Formats: sequence, structure tokens, C-alpha cells
Amino acid sequence: MKCLRALLVAGELSARRGSFIKKDLLQLQRSSSFQNSRLVPMRTVQVGRVLGTSNFSVKKHEKTDKESANQSLVKIEDIFETTSVHEKTKATFQEAVDIFCKRDIRRTGHVEFIYAALKKMPEFGVEKDVNVYNKILDVFPKKVFIPQNVFQKMLKYYPRQQDCAVMVLEQMEHFGVMPNQETRFLLLEIFGNKSYPIRKYQRIMYWFPKFKHINPYPVPTPLPEDPIELAKLSLQRIAADLNAKVTVYQISHSEVVDSGKEISHPHIVGTQSPDQQSLLASHNTEKPIFLEGPFRLWLKSKCVYYYVLRAELSEEHMVEVIDPERNFYYPMHLDIDLERDVLDDYEFYTDKVKEGPVFAMCMVGAENKATLAKWIVGLQETNPILHDIAVIFRLRHSPRELQCNEETENDNARTQAKFFRQEV
Repeated sequence: MKCLRALLVAGELSARRGSFIKKDLLQLQRSSSFQNSRLVPMRTVQVGRVLGTSNFSVKKHEKTDKESANQSLVKIEDIFETTSVHEKTKATFQEAVDIFCKRDIRRTGHVEFIYAALKKMPEFGVEKDVNVYNKILDVFPKKVFIPQNVFQKMLKYYPRQQDCAVMVLEQMEHFGVMPNQETRFLLLEIFGNKSYPIRKYQRIMYWFPKFKHINPYPVPTPLPEDPIELAKLSLQRIAADLNAKVTVYQISHSEVVDSGKEISHPHIVGTQSPDQQSLLASHNTEKPIFLEGPFRLWLKSKCVYYYVLRAELSEEHMVEVIDPERNFYYPMHLDIDLERDVLDDYEFYTDKVKEGPVFAMCMVGAENKATLAKWIVGLQETNPILHDIAVIFRLRHSPRELQCNEETENDNARTQAKFFRQEV
């Protein structure tokens, strides 16, 4: 009790800023615990007005936090820039990750680094490499974010880190990268079994194998880098006839003229089937044919353009469309399907639009009229009727053509004005 009394008095003394009360002082002197000890005069503790207000300290901390965040972001960007001074490859990207991991054992700022690494992956060309994603997940500290009790499992334990790991898996899903067993072991070691990243991993592993082989005409992985091989693959996928023959009319090369000027000749690849040749041979020479394009074709993330040589629909196959408002009293056209009863099942109806015949298709390296004219000249060897048929260009501006200079377009127009007409 005496000790408790002494503690209470000491608390009261500190609350009154060190001013002693005479009554308490006499009691302390009479107590046995303070008989043999000398009473040392205590210093008065004064609380200033500045300490009562915390606005100054909060603003100061906010400024320091913002400065440190900006410095950390700058340092993270500098890591990737310093390692990729000469070239941006997989080795330089992994070197940047190793530099960050060795810089601090506690991996301070690992979330910001992972977000920056995900943003830099397309620049280094490693956005489709599962080993690089596993190396990014290895940046997380191990066995720190695993929940230890029931309440932590009920709540989203360390939500910022879990959202960051889910973002890594979402980027893998976006680029079509399937996780492997190493990805699963890393997520289990970092976040545990019932975490959100593990659930995201399980969903990916459930749906990815179902859609991986769903396409009956798969595109090869990786795509051929040679433009001629890529053009052959594209034309074979477009052509519906298996007897269609793909012909390389010109290989890309450069030529030096006598004046010393270097002229580049792009590649020209075309396809035509025997049925298309017979249709072109029976075409009326008084009616022109049209060269239309460019049309887009996507092969995974690669976009290529192709051109079509076709004719208008003949008058024999054209059906006159009767305006329903021509006569308000008596219908001019009745669409009665007598083969189908009321109780018959309705099948899926496809609106078939009749188009003109397609005679040939091609893909060129340069989207200009001079290159397309060479393709027409090459078709004349197997289709002599093209000498007597007028070819009219119906060309649209593609994104690559819009980036060309006006001078090159004017030169191509002058060279083609001598041989072909263009529809206005």
C-alpha cells in the first residue's frame, strides 16, 4: 500500500508540473520508504503551446512522405534505365530485378517496384515469358503475408500486397501466359492457401486449358518473322479453296540505278485458285474489274493487310428490291414460306448477301499503286484476259499509308497515271 501511495503521489506531482503540495511532502518524509533517501528537488516540466497543436508536425511529416515517395519512384525508374543503356532484353530486365532484391533485405518499396516492372515489361519484350513473371513474384517477402489466425483469414490480410499479386496474374492472363507449378509454389509461400492470388491462379488454371485448343485452325506460335512466310500463312487462312496456289511474284530487294540512287523493291505474294482463273477467263471484257483494299487481318497481335481483285455482281444474279411503300393499299411482294408450319422449330437464320466474284488476293510490302501494278502484271502471265480488261483501283488509306510522306505518294501517282485509271 505504501508503494502504491507513492506511485499515486508521483503521478499527481507530474500532473501538476512538478509543484509539490506541503501535505503530501510531509507524508512522504514520514513514510519509511523515503526515510533513508534524500529528497532531490524535481525539475518542473512545462508543456508549451506549440506541443498542444499538432498541425505543424503533421504537415512536416506529409511533406517528407511525399518527398520519399517521389524519390523511391525515381530510384525505381533509374534501376531499369541504368541496366538498359545499350539494349533492352530479358537479361537486362532480370538484372534490374536482382539489383532491387539485393539493395534491401526487407524489400522496402517492393509493391511500387512490381508495378513499375509490369509497366516496363512490353518495352523489354518479356511480357509473354512465364519465368520473368515468376521472378517478379519472387520479389515479395516470404511468409510475411500469410494469415495466422481466424480473424486474419476472414479479412483481406495485407490487401495492398494481395492486389499487387493479382495484378501480376491479370497481366499474365491478358498476354495469354499460363502459370506453371513454380508460380503456384511462390504464391503459397508468400500469401498462403486461402488468399486472393491463389483464387485467381485457380481460375486461370481452370479456364485456360479449356480455351487453349478451342480454335480448329490454330495460328502457329511464334509467328514467322519473315514477311514472305507471314504473307503465305495469311493468304492460306483467307482462301476458302484448298486448291488455291500461293505465288511469290517478287522478293524484297534493293537496286542501285546508274545515277547512284538506290531503289527498294518490296515483296509481292498472291494467291489464286483454278476456279478463280476460270471465272476470270469467262468475264466480260467490256466490264471493268476492281482492285480493293487494304483490308485488315489479325494474326494474334500482328496486323497485316491484303488486297482483293474482284468484279461487280452480274445483272443475272441481282434481285430487284421492291419498296414496301410503293403501294399502301395492295402489297407488291409477299414473303410466304409454305414449307414451314406453325409448330415447326425455327432454325438459326443467316442473312446471305451475294457479292461479286473474287478473282485473286495479294499481300505487298509497300502499300502503293506501283507495287500493286506489278502484281497485276504478274497475274497477266497466267490470266491473259487481263490485257483486255480495265482495272480500276478502289484503295483506302491504311494507317501505314497515312504516315508516308506526300512526296512519295505524288511520285507513285505519276507513275501509275500512265497505265491505270482510278475511280473518283
